Parts: sequence; C-alpha cells; structure tokens
Amino acid sequence: MATVEAGGTVLNSFPVHRRLDQDGPGLPWAVYLADADQRFRLLVFDLDAKLDPSPAHRDADVVSGLLDDVGVGHVVCRSGPSGGRHVWVALRASVDAATVATLARLVRHLCPSLDIAPLSNPVTGCVRPPGAPHRDGGTSQVLRGDLGTLTAPSTTPEQVRALVGRLAKLVDDTEPAHDPTARTPLPVDRHGHLYLPGGRRPLPAVSAAALQADAAVGDASAVAWTVLIGAASARWRHDDVAALVPTSPGLEHVRTLRQGSTRAPRPARGPASAAMVLRRQWHKAVQHVATTARQVGADPTFDARADAIAAAVRAVQERADATAGRWGTRTGPTDRRVLDVLCTLALQAISADVEADTRRVALLAGIGRETARTGLLRLAGEGWIALTQAASGPHGARWTITPPPADPAVAVLADGVPEAAIPSGAVHKGVTTNRSQADPRPAGAGPAERLALLAQLTARTTDAAHDVFTARAGLGHQAGNTWARVSHSVSSLDLARTIGHPVDELRVVLGRLAEVGLLQRTGDTWSRPGQDHRDASAVARGVAGVLLERERRYRIERAAWAWWQAEHAWMLAPRRAHPTRRAGTGQLDLLAEPGTTTLGAHPRRPDGRADFRAARAIVAASTTDHSPTSEPQQAARDAGGRRAA
Repeated sequence: MATVEAGGTVLNSFPVHRRLDQDGPGLPWAVYLADADQRFRLLVFDLDAKLDPSPAHRDADVVSGLLDDVGVGHVVCRSGPSGGRHVWVALRASVDAATVATLARLVRHLCPSLDIAPLSNPVTGCVRPPGAPHRDGGTSQVLRGDLGTLTAPSTTPEQVRALVGRLAKLVDDTEPAHDPTARTPLPVDRHGHLYLPGGRRPLPAVSAAALQADAAVGDASAVAWTVLIGAASARWRHDDVAALVPTSPGLEHVRTLRQGSTRAPRPARGPASAAMVLRRQWHKAVQHVATTARQVGADPTFDARADAIAAAVRAVQERADATAGRWGTRTGPTDRRVLDVLCTLALQAISADVEADTRRVALLAGIGRETARTGLLRLAGEGWIALTQAASGPHGARWTITPPPADPAVAVLADGVPEAAIPSGAVHKGVTTNRSQADPRPAGAGPAERLALLAQLTARTTDAAHDVFTARAGLGHQAGNTWARVSHSVSSLDLARTIGHPVDELRVVLGRLAEVGLLQRTGDTWSRPGQDHRDASAVARGVAGVLLERERRYRIERAAWAWWQAEHAWMLAPRRAHPTRRAGTGQLDLLAEPGTTTLGAHPRRPDGRADFRAARAIVAASTTDHSPTSEPQQAARDAGGRRAA
C-alpha cells in the first residue's frame, strides 16, 4: 500500500504490506509480479505517458498485437489520469527472471515508453492492478480484454519464450526513433538521393517477404521500413524502390496514409506526398544501414557469444549508471563517452578485448585525441577498463571492458564461484548464467539483446558527437551528453540522476539547450522539438565542420604514420631494392615489395634522415586531389626523390 504524508499527500512509494480480501484498500496499492522464489507469475508492460499519451497508446497497441501473434491472453488498462497504459498477462506456470528481463529489454527497444523496472526486479517489482486507485485520482480501468485471463491464467512459459523469439527477429529491423547520421559522406545519385556503393543484390528474404505482405491490415510503416533497409543493404537505389511503389503491397505506407480505421491516398504535393515520404524514409534507411553493424551468416556459436558480450556490456553500463556522480566531474562527460565507445566497439567485435587507438576513440566520441588518451588512462586507473596490450607499430592499444578485480580474494560471483577462477578477459565474467533445463534460453535472444544495446549506445554517442557540442565555441560536452539522453520526455530530476549533475546545475545546461532550440520545456519536463536544429546551431556558433576537419587531420596523421611504418619495414628487409631504383610518390599502383606503398619511397632530407614534414604534405595533398598529374603531387614527387641509402 502507498505511503501517505501527514498533510494527506499520497506518495509513489509502497512500503506497507497487507493481505487482501474481496475489497481492496481505498489507497493506491500494487501487487508483486514474482513469487518468493523470484520467478514471475504476472507480466505487466507499464507504458508511461509523459507530456503526450499518444506514444504510450501506440506502444500498447504494438504490445497487444505481439501478444495476439503468439496466442497470449492479456488485459489492457488505462493506468490513471495521465493516459498511460498497463498490459497485463497472467502465467499458468512461473517464468525465470532472466527470461522476463530479456523480454522487457527487447520490448523497450520496440516501445520506448515502456518502464522495464517492474519486469527487471523479481524482488520488489510491483504494479497497480486493474481497479486500484491512482494517487492523482481515478483508478486503473480495463479498456480491452477479459479479467478472467488474469484470474484463471492459461499462458505457458513456452509462449513467453516464443514471444521473446519473435521479438528477437524484429529487433534488427526496427526503425530508429530519430535520423541516424553516417560519419563519412555517402554518395548521391543524379537526383540527389543517397545510396550505398556496390553492385545490386537480391533483396534479403525478410525484406522480399515484406514487399509482398498485405501492409494495409497491419503496421504499414513497419512493413515499409523492413523493405527499405533490405533494399539499402542490397545496394539498391532510390529509383529501384520508387518503381515498385505503385504495385507492391508492402509499400502501402508510401502510397496511402491512415485515416481512422481506413487508409486514403496521399496528396499529390507537399511533405505528406508519396514522393516526399519515400525520399525521407529512403535516406533514413540508407543512413541506418551505413551506421549499423548488421551480422549475417550461420555461426552456431554466435548466439552464445552475442549473449555473453551483451551481458558484459550491460553490466558495465548498469554500474556506470549507478555511479552517476562520477560523470558529473570536470572530466566526467568525456570519460563517459570514452567508456560508451569502448562498449560499442566490444559489441561490434563480440569481444570484451578490443583494439582502440586514441584517434579512433576520439572520432567516435566527438572529442580530441589527447582528451581520449587521458580519458582512457583515467578509466583504467579507476578499474573501469584495463590495458591488455600496448600500442606497437601499426597496431593500436588493446583495452578490455572486463578488467580483473583489484582483490580477487574477495571478488565472488552470485553463485559463489570466485571470480579469480574465470580467465581474464572472458566476456561472461561476473554474469550468472546458471539455468535449469526447464528454463532454456530463447533462441536468438542473445543476438537481439546485443543489437538492442548496440543501437542504444550508437545513438547516444552519435547524438552527442556533433559540432555544436564541441568545447570552446560550442555548447560543450556536457550539453551533448544531456541532449543525447533526452530521447523522450524526461524530468530534470530523472536526468540529474542519470547524468550525475546537481539539478540546479543541470537546469542551466538544459536552459542553454532550450535557448538555441534544441530542447523544449513543459513545466519541469524536457523533450526534443519535432525538428533537429543541431546543424543550424553549429553554423550560428561558427563551429560547423569542426569534427569533419578533425577527422581529416587524423586521417592524414594515420596515413603518414603508416607510410613511415612501411619505410621502416623496407629498411629491415633482407633483400630490398637499391634506394636509387625505388619508385617515387604516385608511380605505383600495386604493392611491389614488402614495405612499399602506393606513395612510394618515404621522403628524406639531404642528410638522409626521414623528412616527416614533406611526408605529411604529400599525404595531405593526396587526400584532397587524387589526380595523377596535379601540381601538389608533382611537387611531392620532387620532395620524395630526395632519399639516401
């Protein structure tokens, strides 16, 4: 039962326990979802309504449709006066907490309004049932479904695992909540439409099936999105898809729009026209495929490895979120970005141990290479990560996100096994995976959780790594981290708990974001406006192109270093060409011998020492003009001709 203050205010806290008879108490009350063995007997999808209840309503329809697909009886309730939704399921036999937690995370990936706390905590997770009062007035009212499905449940654990398996297949094809942005420019066709280079291939099986699906009777937008990302990944062009719009059932969303329970043709002109809808969705799909690591193949070990790395990254992220104050310090915002980037790389590599040079980390995090280097050292010093191999030659340093504990004698897993007994760097370290034969892991759950985490971290780092959030003339790194966390309506207090800043200081940052049109405020709740103004804000502050120029500079530094490494390999080769017979810059198209690159011999000063300044000038010229007869390259060849034995 809820707590009531002396003044009569009902709090959102339920510390009082009481057994119920036929009539519930007059105060708000909730029921536990799991039994004393921490196995779930009830499932509740708590869909919050903040400023706008429509996302919760839409997500309730999605959850209800998914439950119908696997034959699970359920009840949909209006939770209270704010318009939120509760979708209830009762289980005939209990389900283990790990499967339910996976279910909650995958559903939230599809339905951002879901609060996963009740389904993630088998000890204290509870929700107000149908008919229970709300502290702001009213009660939880049944909108759809029969209460008999809750009092006489028929849903089995097998159906729950089937639901997880179905969700796993949907995760990779989920439309992102906002437009992703590729870190490198993408080519455009003669009409200005983005595309991915490469030969056209047949559509993937899932997208081909979606193209022929009757989208008019379901979620037409989701079906069209499945078609578009498949076409983009198969290297189709915009015109290839446009030719299919008039006749393909799966592209119903492009042709028509929903009007109540029916669909009507789209207008011939304007932003809602079929041409404009296809253009926007196609560009979004191309950017999504360009920025998302899509796994293909049939590796029988992939499921277990993906599950293990997802568990490891989730443990790191939960620990970081639980110590939010660490990221509220002067260097905290950039350190958190560095940690998120390493977690992203670990998910992409399906390994807790990854090679990550400082320039790569810096570009992904939207910070400078020196800031990235010191951030890595600080995180390693505090035990968040560990250096497993120092940088050597052309290889960057290797870091692990699962460092060994400082005191192995006291580090013990939940099942009592000493952590020191687990090999260092094992991605499953610190994660309990004991399961009985009655609770098998749903097929595909591991890869789906990995993709969901990868999408979440990629979106967060991409949102924060923008010109407008750079230091000095920009709004700063903390502003970028804050904006990236406001993916949906959120209060100042909730943001402060997540980011680690005092509420008063955070409100100053939020106010600056609102002043330039990047956030909007309603009361003490913040959300993003309908249009992204980051590019315009960067232009107004004179920082547009800062990150692109930094990327070009780092690319030149990398190429110059690789050139010297090749020269060093030539110097150590037992049978090398005579210095006077080595090709100059721009004279090679193939690698003729070990240590030789297309740039040819490394430039030297008259005294025979390496001329690194000339080498950098040559590399810089080659990144801006690839013509074999350009004047900058001709001058570079002359500089490269000065070499000694």
